[in-house]
Amino acid sequence: MATTNESNTQLAQLKSAVQAVPRLNIIAAMLFWFPVLLGVIPAVMFKNPFGLIAGVILGLLLAQSPKIAKQWEKAIVLRLGRYVGIRGPGLFFIVPLIESVSAWIDQRIITTSFAAEQTLTSDTVPVNVDAVLFWMVYDPEKAALEVQDYQQAVSWAAQTALRDIIGRTPLTELLRGRERIESELQKLIDQRSNPWGVTVQSVEMRDVVIPDALQDAMSREAQASREKQARIILGQAEVEIAHLFDKAAESYKDNPTALHLRAMNMLYEGLKEKGALMLVPSSAVESMGMGGLLGAAAFRQQVLTGTKGDIEVK
Repeated sequence: MATTNESNTQLAQLKSAVQAVPRLNIIAAMLFWFPVLLGVIPAVMFKNPFGLIAGVILGLLLAQSPKIAKQWEKAIVLRLGRYVGIRGPGLFFIVPLIESVSAWIDQRIITTSFAAEQTLTSDTVPVNVDAVLFWMVYDPEKAALEVQDYQQAVSWAAQTALRDIIGRTPLTELLRGRERIESELQKLIDQRSNPWGVTVQSVEMRDVVIPDALQDAMSREAQASREKQARIILGQAEVEIAHLFDKAAESYKDNPTALHLRAMNMLYEGLKEKGALMLVPSSAVESMGMGGLLGAAAFRQQVLTGTKGDIEVK
């Protein structure tokens, strides 16, 4: 994450250096070559380089006047060091040597990555948080005049706001309540950057990294919680089954015929399966009169298996 912050800083410095380089355009090139070509004519006719030198100097001055701002840009114009207005987009002219373009402000949505490293939560857990900020310049005048480097200022404001939010949030809320934290982070950064003419569109947390030892402990805790919930569900099922058995016993208590029929059905269902073997007390056979049933079940089993299976009745 430190590498990411350094890369953002170097990228912002590179953009500032690129903006400081004079921009060339076709209008400036035409205004430069026109007086130069005019100066060549007297220089050739009178064999005096004064005309060519004058044409070059005039061309250099005129070439500094036309400027072209892109559709998403605004140019900050200073006259003798004093702010005079905003120009662009498109073609505009300035007075050479008197007026200058101090900054080109990009008004598109800009993305900035920022991070908080080894930051303690409210319950003293060190975490690394990586996030992305989406923002834009709504007031080019404030962005150019109120802060030296608005892009770098927004990046640092986002990092300090992220550390502030993490410091007053417990780890559980940090992991589960990302939407609320992102909303609070957006409001805090927006509050700090509004005086610079910057507004925050959204903030998204990409990753939250916690220590490995804590990850193992949380994994064991989650596993124990799931096992506890499974046992609770199993116990509840046993209670429900016991209640159902109690109701069934109440139904069979005064109706022995129904109990015998149920026992015969259970015995038949068990014996009709291929290769099944069931041991039934002889007293149950005599009391329920299941001799014929056992013979039918044995015959059924022989048909299914194709063998002369024996059914043991004890």
